[in-house]
Amino acid sequence: MERLDLKGRLFIALMGIVLISLIAVFTVGWVIAPLYFAEHLKSLHVSRPEVQIVEAELQRGFEYAWTIGTLWALALSLPLALGLSLFVARRIVGPLKAIQTGTAEFATGNFQHRIAPVGIPELDGLVRSFNILADSLQGVEQRRQELVADLAHELRTPLTVLGVYLEGLADGSVIGNPEVYNRLNREIQRLRKLVRDLQELSRAEAGYLPLEVKTLDLKPLCREVIEKFNPQIQEDGPILQLELGQLPPVLADPGRVEQILINLLSNAIRHTEQGTIQIGATQKGNFVELYVKDTGTGITPENLKHVFERFWRADPSRNPATGGTGIGLTIVKKLVEIQGGNVWVESTLGQGTTFHFTLPLAYR
Repeated sequence: MERLDLKGRLFIALMGIVLISLIAVFTVGWVIAPLYFAEHLKSLHVSRPEVQIVEAELQRGFEYAWTIGTLWALALSLPLALGLSLFVARRIVGPLKAIQTGTAEFATGNFQHRIAPVGIPELDGLVRSFNILADSLQGVEQRRQELVADLAHELRTPLTVLGVYLEGLADGSVIGNPEVYNRLNREIQRLRKLVRDLQELSRAEAGYLPLEVKTLDLKPLCREVIEKFNPQIQEDGPILQLELGQLPPVLADPGRVEQILINLLSNAIRHTEQGTIQIGATQKGNFVELYVKDTGTGITPENLKHVFERFWRADPSRNPATGGTGIGLTIVKKLVEIQGGNVWVESTLGQGTTFHFTLPLAYR
């Protein structure tokens, strides 16, 4: 015989409980009620002796009335119990089937399916959890599609350049010279940086990015970062400045803090042809707030909210000369947050941009 579904098993279980309860009530009543009735008749023997004459007839009448009343009770209660059991089984199983349907929709790639509340607190809690999971999965799928599309766009340009030059070198239409080879090497380096940044971002978002947190003095680290960038700045380029007062030590990973500053400085240099780029820091409560301030092109107010999104660039042409891989600032945000800090940006179009981030104090 085919196994019953949950609704059928739940219905049978409820009906079994009802039947057992009715049988128990009928059995106990059939044993106890006549005893109490007989005791009542005996109490009447003194005050009403005539009761003894009709006692047997009264007992038979009581038993008949009890039997008929019980049968009527069974006749009325069983259909009612049947209907209520069926209703309860449907109310409980309905949402579970809806969740089963939703998971089946997920399996087909439809992450927009949602379940309506049913009015049962416990099941509504399960429904809310399911809908939260659905929202999360829909967001993950949307980000996955955006990542694939953005990654394809980022890979298309260097691969196209490499393909054109290699075909030209193969058929002789392009003559190999140092300039051509340098161009090919730049595109290869661009691909390598993209892959490296993607690996770093993937580890950060998955929470697998290793940290070596220790007590850190920020001044020597900031000076070292400035010294690394000074040789790369052209004579007519921006001036790098360091503005650090008396700072307490912070609790952070030196390598990750250096990576944050390098990404922010690289971003500032790309968007600042002339003027100044300044690294500064001040203590704010239990945190040290660092900033990288430039006098570059700035960002429009409507674009500020997109700054930390992966593959977003202020330059809509996605020119690699004015924008890196489009992942650097996303990595900055992740690196700051996993060290217990916060990051934000302020900018005025045509006047410059300031990136702020905080790190917790080592001693509070």
